[in-house]
Amino acid sequence: MNFAEKLKSGKFIVTSEIGPLKGINTEEMLADAELLRGRVDGFNVTDLQSSVMRLGSLAVCHLLKEKGLEPILQMTCRDRNRLALQSDLLSAYTLKIRNVLILTGDYTTLGDHPQAKPVFDLDSVQLLNAAKGLMNGCDMVGNELSGSPDFCLGAVVTPEAEPMELQLLKMEKKIAAGAKFFQTQAIYDLQKFETFIKQAEKCKIPILGGIVLLKSAGMAKYMNANVAGVSVPENFIKKMAEAKKEDRVKVSTEIAVEIIKGLKNLCAGVHIMPIGWEKKVPLILDAAGL
Repeated sequence: MNFAEKLKSGKFIVTSEIGPLKGINTEEMLADAELLRGRVDGFNVTDLQSSVMRLGSLAVCHLLKEKGLEPILQMTCRDRNRLALQSDLLSAYTLKIRNVLILTGDYTTLGDHPQAKPVFDLDSVQLLNAAKGLMNGCDMVGNELSGSPDFCLGAVVTPEAEPMELQLLKMEKKIAAGAKFFQTQAIYDLQKFETFIKQAEKCKIPILGGIVLLKSAGMAKYMNANVAGVSVPENFIKKMAEAKKEDRVKVSTEIAVEIIKGLKNLCAGVHIMPIGWEKKVPLILDAAGL
């Protein structure tokens, strides 16, 4: 089964993430992906994550596809206008990339080229609508295409953001625009997430709960202070702070497994964001029984 078929099958979905490097040496990145062959259902490939200039998502997705792996092309609204975004969607399909996750993207001032001009010609709902239009055979101004793509479109949601009602409204708009699955921002509070899931049940669409692997107490505190909609509980921060440096991976794994086991009873799957700890993902999957 391909990714879209697995979403419909009711299988507990597992996706992970590949962060393209700054440069052209792809050997280690592809080797990290090989560690997860047969273990995950799809590989998100980030699109200039954190507004840092890197190798492009489209190229890396193509490399994964050539290796027989299932890529999920991340496409942000930050860097391209509607001409380039539609063109890249068509290019992706011709390269046999079938899964696309659409998101707004971090602002350029957060990255390593803060002087770069952001575009944001479209927002994420508009880009989903544009992709759906291409699938229906027309571009954004109604021009007919010579052959149309057929994507499995995804979007993002932040379950712990306040007010929750706004997140639910955004979900409904994204579903109307063509989203067939959601991946979430990092979840650490399962009680809050359960409340969100109960409210989102009417959407009737697969939701993959997001996990960002904690590397340190400092990282947790930084996310609490700077990442909207993320709240790392004090008990997790305390665990990471008390862990010896050599034990941090073990403690981080224990936290991730605790969250994954909770998510199994709440949603359709899990999306693991290792952020540099790609080689640790097999350990987490083993410990979680995935």
